[in-house]
Amino acid sequence: MSIEPVALEKLYHRCDPEQFAFKTTDELENLSEFIGQSRAVDAIHFGVDIRHDGYNVFALGDPATGKLSLIRELLRLRASKEDVPPDICYVYNFDEAHKPRHLVIPPGKGKSLARDMEQLVEEVRNALRAAFESEEYQNRQQSISQELQEQQEKAFGELQKKGEAYNLAPLRTPAGLVFAPVRDGEVMPPDEFKKLPDAERKKIEEKAEELQQEAMKIFQKIPQWERKMREKRRNLNREITGFTVGPVIDELRRKYEDIADVLSYLDAVEKDIIRNVRNFFQPDAGQQKEEASMPVPSSGTVGPDGRGENPALRRYKLNILVENSGSEGAPVVFEQNPSYQNLVGRVEHMAHMGALVTDFNMIRPGALHKASGGYLILDGLKLLQQPFAWEGLKQALKTREIRIESLGQMYGFISTVSLEPQPLPLNVKVVLLGSPMLYYLIRHYDPEFGELFKVAADFDYRMDRTPENEQSYTRLIATMARKHRLRPFDRTGVARIIEQGSRMVEDGRKLSVLMRVICDLLKEADYWAGKNGSGTVGAAEVQKAVDTAIHRSDRLREMVHEQIQRDIVLIDSTGDKVGQVNGLSVIQLGDFAFGRPSRITARIHLGKGDVVDIEREVAMGGPIHSKGVLILAGFLNGRFAVDHPLSLSASLVFEQSYSGVEGDSASSAELYALLSAIADVPIKQSLAVTGSVNQHGIIQPIGGVNEKIEGFFDVCRSRGLTGDQGVLIPSSNVDHLMLRRDVIDAAADGKFRIYAVKTIDQGIEILTGISAGTADAEGNYPAESVNGKVHARLKEMAEKRIAFGRKMQGEKKEDA
Repeated sequence: MSIEPVALEKLYHRCDPEQFAFKTTDELENLSEFIGQSRAVDAIHFGVDIRHDGYNVFALGDPATGKLSLIRELLRLRASKEDVPPDICYVYNFDEAHKPRHLVIPPGKGKSLARDMEQLVEEVRNALRAAFESEEYQNRQQSISQELQEQQEKAFGELQKKGEAYNLAPLRTPAGLVFAPVRDGEVMPPDEFKKLPDAERKKIEEKAEELQQEAMKIFQKIPQWERKMREKRRNLNREITGFTVGPVIDELRRKYEDIADVLSYLDAVEKDIIRNVRNFFQPDAGQQKEEASMPVPSSGTVGPDGRGENPALRRYKLNILVENSGSEGAPVVFEQNPSYQNLVGRVEHMAHMGALVTDFNMIRPGALHKASGGYLILDGLKLLQQPFAWEGLKQALKTREIRIESLGQMYGFISTVSLEPQPLPLNVKVVLLGSPMLYYLIRHYDPEFGELFKVAADFDYRMDRTPENEQSYTRLIATMARKHRLRPFDRTGVARIIEQGSRMVEDGRKLSVLMRVICDLLKEADYWAGKNGSGTVGAAEVQKAVDTAIHRSDRLREMVHEQIQRDIVLIDSTGDKVGQVNGLSVIQLGDFAFGRPSRITARIHLGKGDVVDIEREVAMGGPIHSKGVLILAGFLNGRFAVDHPLSLSASLVFEQSYSGVEGDSASSAELYALLSAIADVPIKQSLAVTGSVNQHGIIQPIGGVNEKIEGFFDVCRSRGLTGDQGVLIPSSNVDHLMLRRDVIDAAADGKFRIYAVKTIDQGIEILTGISAGTADAEGNYPAESVNGKVHARLKEMAEKRIAFGRKMQGEKKEDA
């Protein structure tokens, strides 16, 4: 059979610039739709539209596809049509101070209420000062004090009258109140009292004791009278406070009458002010205590946030976590650092006087608070890298509430008393970004993942290269150029970018939608246009950008090719060798890949039909490569060992490989080397081979076909192109060809050839120049064909093995 080289027009899927009607991209409109991602866009729309629990979205795909920008834009368009979510505030809990309450109020009302509460405190303070300094209040206070004084005077006056009736007078001593006998208006000296008759003295002592007991009863009643007095004063203070505060708070009630939670909060504020009116007479930190007739004030301190203020009045403030007064539509939040606290919020503490202090004003919001009522976008990998963040997000989505908890308290790391803010209801759609591997790993190892993220938006890295899509691609280029303020691209520049888009995805019938990579190419081409002083960007500038990007990354490639050129790494590009073939592999270095030829050799000897993979034996071969070698044994047995056992042993090796070998793209090359060794037929070293093979001898497609061809071409060109050199590739890889211009030029001049083969028989004919041979009805091949030589050699080896086996059995009998 005769195999012709691949036609020149198939080596490069060219984009004709003449098909475009514009001269530069300035004439094109911006691209309004998203191209190449219809499946992912539909999934996102579905995940956003469906309003059931668990229908959050995981966007999987290469980050260079621009999925973050696409998702942001889709969510922004959707969010702009939705209602603005309410403001979220925390306020003091007057019943349980360590459990702050939340207020969820209409957007914009939070800031207004916060100002009103600050004004309320100031107005109440001034009004209370005026009320408690008023003459009416002082008179009523004095009346209460006089009432107590009169009650005490009355009781002691009655006691004194009784004493006078008994000629006894009260005296105050360090031991307390005592009664002494009186004669002629004077207290009787002790000596005279002792001279009195016993009966009279005893009677006086009894009366004095009786009066003293009554005095003790009066003293015991004084604390009760004082408590009653203090209660009257408190009632007076409450009465004055209620009259003073009521009108001010009533004004706020009228302003917020349509918000039930605010009305409830104002009721609690009013009760607390009346109950703790003394707080309004504590001076702010740094201020002097004012002189006034009012309840005794206590000293002011510095608040937990470090500001000089009355800490007792901080309870009437509003801590606004989320304020949406200036928002239009629902929020779209992208949290770049999704730590646990950045997601669910935190309670801050501050060192003050040797202790950590906090209050509800130091509660800080997380991304879930900011996105509540809208959409939250998170990087999945960063989320999983943060301790407890993934569990915190799942807990919030499962319970549909945001619970701010201290990790230290949660896990018993610290015993500091902290706050327990009231959990907030959560209404949010979460979009996670990640690679396909990350998506499937989480789905496999976390059973809760599928319940919470039921929608997978799968972003493709390529799209079909159709005339319609090429036209859309031109508008995409125009849009990117305007967005990044680049020079306009002419038709040749646009066509070259489209061609490079096919090269990026290694398929002439596809286009890359890796937006970041395309954008980088546009920027670099614009740079070289600026260096050339050109007002537009053409094909030359785009090619310059491609070449310089390769040059920045190809140091290792040059080193490898230098080693081949200096025969440090042995690669033949001329002559014929038995059991030796040039295989092709690809080395991937980040975004840069290059082809590297490798010498593959095969040796055979009489054996039991096993093919030894030396790479596998020394643990340098991966499982896929080992599978490819085992397939070779299946091919040999199926084709040549139907009527007799396969009686050879073979060894295969990648010569001078000092790192691991993986993949099956060299399995056809290994089979060619094996067939050459068995048939003792030399293989042309001017040709290199790539492609995997199955047990039926069919050549299968591989990856990196362009880099592999160019890698062998560079070796041959450095030694001088002879016209006999070339590469064998699978025929199914022809659509993937997007070769460099110098390779295509060499092929056009007949100096380098690319052959597309479908079977091992086609390949062995090209490599040896000998017919492969077709089996007749009895399974015999022409004697001079490659298959005939292989079949004859294997049959001969089988006979030798049988004869050798009989000989060994005979020797064993003689020994016995």
